[in-house]
Amino acid sequence: MPFNTTHETDPWNSFLNTPLQDDDPEIYELIQKEKHRQFSGLELIASENFTSFAVMEANGSPLTNKYSEGLPGARYYGGNEYIDQIENLCRVRALKAFRLNPVDWGVNVQPYSGSTANFAAFTALIQPHDRLMGLDLPSGGHLTHGWQTAKKKVSSSSIYFESMPYQVDPSTGIIDYDRLEQTSLLFKPKLLICGASAYPRDWDYARLRKIADLHGAYLLADIAHIGGLIAGQEANNPFEVCDVVTTTTHKTLRGPRAGLIFFRKTKEDLETRVNNAVFPSCQGGPHNNTIAGVAVALKQAASPEFQGYAKQVRVNAVALADALNGYGYKLMTGGTENHLILWDLRPLHLTGSKLEKICDMANITINKNSIHGDSSMFSPGGVRVGTSALTSRSFKEQDFVKVAEFLHRAVQIAVSIQDKAASKLMKDFVVACQDNDEISTLKNEVETFATSFPMPGFDPTSLIPEEPHDQ
Repeated sequence: MPFNTTHETDPWNSFLNTPLQDDDPEIYELIQKEKHRQFSGLELIASENFTSFAVMEANGSPLTNKYSEGLPGARYYGGNEYIDQIENLCRVRALKAFRLNPVDWGVNVQPYSGSTANFAAFTALIQPHDRLMGLDLPSGGHLTHGWQTAKKKVSSSSIYFESMPYQVDPSTGIIDYDRLEQTSLLFKPKLLICGASAYPRDWDYARLRKIADLHGAYLLADIAHIGGLIAGQEANNPFEVCDVVTTTTHKTLRGPRAGLIFFRKTKEDLETRVNNAVFPSCQGGPHNNTIAGVAVALKQAASPEFQGYAKQVRVNAVALADALNGYGYKLMTGGTENHLILWDLRPLHLTGSKLEKICDMANITINKNSIHGDSSMFSPGGVRVGTSALTSRSFKEQDFVKVAEFLHRAVQIAVSIQDKAASKLMKDFVVACQDNDEISTLKNEVETFATSFPMPGFDPTSLIPEEPHDQ
């Protein structure tokens, strides 16, 4: 039966069906510029990716209108019959994507991000001031794994819990599992965390399980970076031995920005504890539009095509690492087994901040990153480079050899500018970058190269190129 809408729209509601371009041209224009930046540049940040049009369609849907505190079938609001179906479908797809038996494993799909997923998981597993161990930030670990400095507890995970980091072997860049075990015998953690944000090698989960069992500790894997590789069967499987597994959904999983918490249903009462930790302990109502987008991404992640993608991500990372090694650069661990490389710039007497700045000016996006032995997060000795996003743009091995050439030229420019700058300070380096012809030439070549590849998620043909502007 057709709808018969007879009432007039009130003046104060007149803009509710107005397209963004007309309602807020300022925001619309900024979004168009960001689209052009993504299309015309080389996205090499290891924690970023390009999600699909279908994911964005779900994420921008009217599902954002609905409040649904609680779990499917046990909400604090009415009108959730379709929201329940969406969340249940997302949970089924999450288990399927990682080939998990629903008798043994459950999943909470409501966390807003990886960081909130981690804190909710910690809340479920241990008590305030209990002890945890995670990989040290300068060794490639993540802030939420207990990071603190000598003077300040930086992360909530170090504010509310007592943390002791473990580190990589400085001579190899590989996690020192023997030293980790020795330290654990003194510290006696209740939670052992495995996972990283800048570690280019795989994990020995069986060894970590043995260390956790020495103390009756929980073993939690944070697979935020490598979740897509695990789903694509291109990385070791933490689900074989871990009690809880957390992940983001927007990195190698190529979904919207959110988090997941997997838990062993057969161990103690983890299902109840994790679900209660997410809501009401740490969050309010879930973002239903995002959960729908996650469901779409997880369906994609279970496909044979996604396995091909995950394989290509790793192959591309090896090609990039080999090319940079060919230029004589120092890579931590000498190469990579996953989607990223950690590039040590200290032999060049160059900071990651300066190379990041040059690359930004040339439409290449990387991020400065701490290297084991660094004393400052804000002026670290390296950069992190990943292949997930450009693989989503159909880059292959030979294309990453070209990317390595661009990065090599950016380093040469950075070293040359640093030699000419008034001092080693960043502000003087930025001044010395102005009106540099080499940067302009590199940027033009990068843009020509980048725009020759397809763009996931949106049609770039309608974009208007940015006008040239002063650097």
